Amino acid sequence: MRRTVAEHQHAVEELLRRSWADLPGSATRGSDTAVANTELTANTELPLMQARGRVLATDLTAPVDLPPFANSQMDGYAVHVDHKQPRDVDSKKSTSYGVVATIAAGAVPAPLVRGTAAPIMTGAMIPAGANAVIPIEQAIPDHFGAAGETVDLPPTAPGTFVRAQGSDVRRGDTVIAAGTLLNAAHLGLAAALGMTQLPVKRKPRVLLLTTGDEVVSPGDPVAADGLPAGMIFDANESLLRASFEAAGVDVVKSLVVRDDPEGLLQLLDDFVAGSVSGASSEPGCELIISVGGISAGAFEVVKQALTLAKDHAQVDFGHVAMQPGGPQAAGSYRGIPFLGFPGNPVSAFVSFEVFLRPALSALIGAPALRPRVLATLEHAMSSPAGKLQIRRGIYSGPEFESAASVREIGGPQSHLLSALAQANAFITIPAGVTELQAGAKVEVLLL
Repeated sequence: MRRTVAEHQHAVEELLRRSWADLPGSATRGSDTAVANTELTANTELPLMQARGRVLATDLTAPVDLPPFANSQMDGYAVHVDHKQPRDVDSKKSTSYGVVATIAAGAVPAPLVRGTAAPIMTGAMIPAGANAVIPIEQAIPDHFGAAGETVDLPPTAPGTFVRAQGSDVRRGDTVIAAGTLLNAAHLGLAAALGMTQLPVKRKPRVLLLTTGDEVVSPGDPVAADGLPAGMIFDANESLLRASFEAAGVDVVKSLVVRDDPEGLLQLLDDFVAGSVSGASSEPGCELIISVGGISAGAFEVVKQALTLAKDHAQVDFGHVAMQPGGPQAAGSYRGIPFLGFPGNPVSAFVSFEVFLRPALSALIGAPALRPRVLATLEHAMSSPAGKLQIRRGIYSGPEFESAASVREIGGPQSHLLSALAQANAFITIPAGVTELQAGAKVEVLLL
């Protein structure tokens, strides 16, 4: 497999689209396709405050009008004005009204008699018979009078400072479309409509496997007296797990796997095959991600294991024209989508951002796509021909007298994790570009 970045992005999205399609009744229990046809579109109801960052499963229809009744936009006087009366608030001409009882927010007022004015508070219900509100600042005197007093008010037009019933939302309107990634404003709207729960899509479940005999999990007793010679602490599990969870994906299990092909297959079968054979009502995950073990070395455990399991694995191994993150694997194991990322932490992170994140966004609406902007390069850069370069960068947004700019941090090497920790952007250099001068415009992916 040799692909361009665009080709592999399309392949990953189509792999997930086919595997996650809702095909009820098309699978036969005991076959490898049973897992592939899992209905990922199953909905779940969540309490309102737990729904932020989730994807709305069905259209949200308003059960009531917003506002539910006509109310005052200002503190002032509710009055009835003739429809032919011109609006001329600057005119010295005014009309005297008899003041009636004050209307507080939350009260149900008595109908307004023509020729009277009711002191009304912001948000309070407009009484029957009133059709306008005149702000207290325009009244003479400019403070609320007691019932039985008089007040002089300037002319105004019907509807002035009145929030009409349903002027925001009409009952029966679709107010939030299915597939929307819910934010605080959506939750506020749902609360205003009286809702306490929202239907959201179920999160995709991922099995995350980090490979390598040299890898030690932080906190492993084997490193209690210090990291053994030749070993490294695993950064990939934490880096990718955090990335998945921030993207709205549920990591159901994450493990460090040794360079033992048969052991890896046993682990996969223990986790996956039980549901296929009928031991479980549904698969334990909708996606398997491996990190490392897919390149051209002598101990590429993922490639070796899935070659042994060719009856159950249909996975392509190869290279994508991108650096870092060139080695890639994509296919399925027992009907579950399988993606293999390279083992260096930066390469694995770039693979997630470039290939998996956009596919998740396209298919289930979460996470939100990373913003792409143009920025001025602060220094010259070179790039090898034929590969899309993804360089870590520090982006400075536009200010009052300066345009957006970006500078590289670290170098192109995929082991420079400290540079990734400092970066707030990826600088993208197209495959056909080998030299960039300071001041050149580059596309930047904001992290």
